[in-house]
Formats: sequence, structure tokens, C-alpha cells
Amino acid sequence: MSKVDWAVLIFTLVAIVVYGVYKSRGAKNIQGFLLGNRSLPWYQVCLSVMATQASAITFLSAPGLAYSSGMSFVQFYFGLPLAMIVLCITFVPIYHRLKVYTAYEFLEQRFDLNTRALTAFLFLIQRGLSTGITIYAPSIILSTILDINTTYTTLFIGSLVVFYTVYGGTKAVSYTQMLQMSIIFCGLFAAGIMVVHLLPGDIGFGKALSIAGKMGRTNAIDFTFDFNNPYTVWSGLIGGFFLQLSYFGTDQSQVGRYLSGASVNESRLGLLMNGLVKIPMQFLILLIGVLVFTFYQYNRPPIFFNSFELNKLEKSQYQPELNKLKTAYDEAFEEKQKVVDQMNQALDQDNKAKIDLYRTALQQADEKGKSIRKEVTTLMTKNDERADINDNNYIFLSFVTQYLPKGLIGLLIAIIFLASMGSTASALNSLASTTVIDIYKRLIRKNGSDHEYLQASRWATVFWGVVCIIMALYASKIGNLLEAVNILGSYIYGTILGVFLVAFYIKHVNGRAVFLAAIMAEIAVVLIGQQKWVAYLWLNVIGCLLVVALAIIIQQLIKGDKVPEKVV
Repeated sequence: MSKVDWAVLIFTLVAIVVYGVYKSRGAKNIQGFLLGNRSLPWYQVCLSVMATQASAITFLSAPGLAYSSGMSFVQFYFGLPLAMIVLCITFVPIYHRLKVYTAYEFLEQRFDLNTRALTAFLFLIQRGLSTGITIYAPSIILSTILDINTTYTTLFIGSLVVFYTVYGGTKAVSYTQMLQMSIIFCGLFAAGIMVVHLLPGDIGFGKALSIAGKMGRTNAIDFTFDFNNPYTVWSGLIGGFFLQLSYFGTDQSQVGRYLSGASVNESRLGLLMNGLVKIPMQFLILLIGVLVFTFYQYNRPPIFFNSFELNKLEKSQYQPELNKLKTAYDEAFEEKQKVVDQMNQALDQDNKAKIDLYRTALQQADEKGKSIRKEVTTLMTKNDERADINDNNYIFLSFVTQYLPKGLIGLLIAIIFLASMGSTASALNSLASTTVIDIYKRLIRKNGSDHEYLQASRWATVFWGVVCIIMALYASKIGNLLEAVNILGSYIYGTILGVFLVAFYIKHVNGRAVFLAAIMAEIAVVLIGQQKWVAYLWLNVIGCLLVVALAIIIQQLIKGDKVPEKVV
């Protein structure tokens, strides 16, 4: 990167951290630290909710996912608006009325301590692992820029986020997220314009999409009903609905964002706006990945996008073999360019017969390039068994650092850093609040002072920061980060959602029945997921419905137990 890019990057990061710490000064009690004194307006709630979900993983991995397999991932979010409506009707008013710090407090009031502890424990596992992946994402950037191992960059990024989360709590997170999302929208718009601008003069936006479409990259909608296909309209509407409902309704990293709203209406409006904006935003991010794919049809892409791993191979005993593969890769790209030019002419002439002919030729050329890249990864594994052979997360970053103008490179990399800081800080804050409220305050120190709980929250933030950093050090082995986070969540979110649905709507079921049902359902979901009987989004539906059905059945078997009469 140039000095200008470094200046933009450092200034943006420092300004955001200083602003958040300044605005959050004076968090002197646990409500101020964890919930920002319930004082945030709807637009701040909306941006905070969006920033929590839109981590660095979104901006690194989503374009790479679109580059590799197309835009079908956008269907993942189709259930989001429906989930927001259900949340606004059911979850939000109950949480506000009970004035809870965490979603799991409600479960003890409705059921018992065991159910509360179980759901809190499941959340801590899932969010702790996911946050580790979130911390790893921006460490990829520094690793690429500085050409150093991700271990060092992971430690740096994790420490930075832990510092300002510990100091300011929810207010620091929310205030910085508002700025972050504003910068992110501007940066993404600029990146999209620049990709089109860098294409050859006769290739406009429409033709760029046509070429990508002929190579299977604009497949945004799929109406087939296939349980093994992770991204269809139906998996998005049904499986995505259950996942989003559980994520926004029961995951403390999101519940904590809208519990900080000044009123029920402020929280509701913030969630509804998130539901309206999120799909277009995700569509834009994936579209940028598709445009980058078209760009690399006219400009030779790297034989491997992770420059750190490629440099290691170039310095190894396998360099001669790598050079041969590079030569073959260059020749394959030149052959493909001829077909691309022929496709351009066919598109200009609207000659459908030739378009179909060249589409097949392009797809074959694409497969040839993939096979050569696979040989490169085989060499990497021979050279180092621990090598990161999945470069999907480096595609957009490689494009940004090599082709965008000075200044904009620094801004876009700052955007990815900011996204990571926002989502990671929210997650650490939610992990701390759940640990202190649902475990420490409830089970260990029931009658502590408010100051003691505030200090415990800070120490819990540090503890989870360390845990998540440790998890981040192992995140390079899990492939595309965006999919990994959602797959991990799908193993747990359905079970937690089922517990909450029973709590809200099935009043005759008691704590013991739902506790046993949750354990049995979670075991079943893990087994189904490991066997890969269905695509991962359907695990959310299965887990939720199993909890509800099993809870009703078990309650019938233990009719002698009476449900405690509690107001919810």
C-alpha cells in the first residue's frame, strides 16, 4: 500500500476508536455499560443491528463467494423481513416490558433456571466460536499487506477491539457502528463504480453482467425445492426465516442492540428498517463480487489469491513445478480471452447460436483454470501440511490492493477493519452480559454491588476476548468464513428458537419438558448436520420444530407436573 493509503487507514481507525471512547465516557453502572442506559434512537439501533451482522466476513468473503459460485447466497436473506415483523410483534415488547438485560432472563421467569442456563450456555459456545472467526477476517488483510503470518495480525486486531469494548461498553459499540455503516455504504458504492470503470471501454455494466451470467455467476434466484441445495428461494424463506428469527430474537449480540433502544417503538422501527435495507445491501456486495469476476476475464487473475501462501511456495523446493503451472495458467488464460472476445461479438450481434457455443467454451476454459489452481494447492500441501489452501477470502482483497486508486484502497481496507471492530465488539459485549447476568450474578454472586457487576462485565469482556482470539488462530482451516459462521449458527439457533417459541406460545409446557426437549433436539441436529442429510439452513427449521414437538410430547408424559404461574 502507498503512504496515502496507510494514512487513510490509520486516520479512519484511530478516529473511530477515539470517537467511540469519547462518546461512551461515563459508563458508571452495569446498565450503562451493557445497555447504554436504554437511550438510543431508532436510526442508531438500525445501524447498530446492521453493523453487528455485517462483519468483516461479509466484505471479505461475500464478494469471493459471488466470484466463485454466483449470487445465489442473496436468497439466504429472503426470510429476514418476515423475521423482523415477527420480532416486532412478539419479542421486542416482552423484552422491554420485563426490562431484562439478556434474552435468557426471560426464560427463567417463564420456565426455570436450568432452561435459562442451557440456552445461555449454547449461546456462549456459538457466539464465542463465531467471534473468533470474525476476528480472523481482518487479520487476513494485515497479513496480506505486510506479508506476515496471520498469527501476529490476529493478536493485534483482537487486542484493539477488546480495548475499546472494555472501556466503553455498548455505547462505544453503538456510536462507532453508526459512523462505520455510513463509511461502509460510501466505500461500497465507490468500489462498485471503480470495478465497472476498470473494465475495457466497450464493456459496460450490462455486458459485464451478461458475460458473468453466461458463466453461471448471476444465478440470484432458484425456485427448485432441493433439501441439499443450501441457497434456494425456499431455503431462504423458510430456513433463513428460522435462522434470522433466532439470531435477532435470541442471540444476545443482537438482542442487546435493540434493548438499548429508548422505547419499544424505537427498537421496532430500527429492526424494520434493518429488514428493508439488508437485502439490497447484501445484493450490492455480491454484485461487486460478480463484477470482479468479469474484470478478471480481461485481466489475468493471480494463480492463487493468498499471496503469503504463494510466496512460501515460490521460495520452496517446488518452485520449478510451480513455474510450469504458472506457464500453463497463462496459456489457459490467453485461450480463454479469445473466447471472451468472441462472446462479446456474439452478444453485440445477438446471435443466440454462437452465444450458446461460446458459453460452453467459456465454462470449459473456466474449469481448466480451476484444475491448474488445484494442482497449485496440492503443491502447497506437499510443502506445508498446515498451509491455508482456500483463497476464497482473499479474492476481493487482492483486487482492491492491486487495481484501485490510492486513497480508496486505504478507505476500503479501513471499511473491512471497521466492520470487524463493530461486529466483534458487539459480540464481546453480548458474551460479557450473558456471562455476568445469566451466570455470575445469578449463580455465583447474587447480592453484589452495581460497581462489582460493572467490573465483572469488564473482566468478562477481557476473558472472552482472549478466548475468541485463541479461536481466531485456528480459523484458517474452515474455508469460506461467511458460510462457516452461518453453518455454525445453524447447529444451535434452531434449538434456542424452539425454546423461545414454546415460552411465548405454548403455555401448558413447563421447564422440565422444554429442557429435555432442547437437549434431545440439539443432539439430533448435530447428528443430522454431521451426516449432511440436508443443507445447513434446514437445520434451523428441524431444531426448532423438534424442540416444540418434543416439549409437547414430554409434557404429556409428565402431566403431574404443574406449570408455575408466571406473568410473561
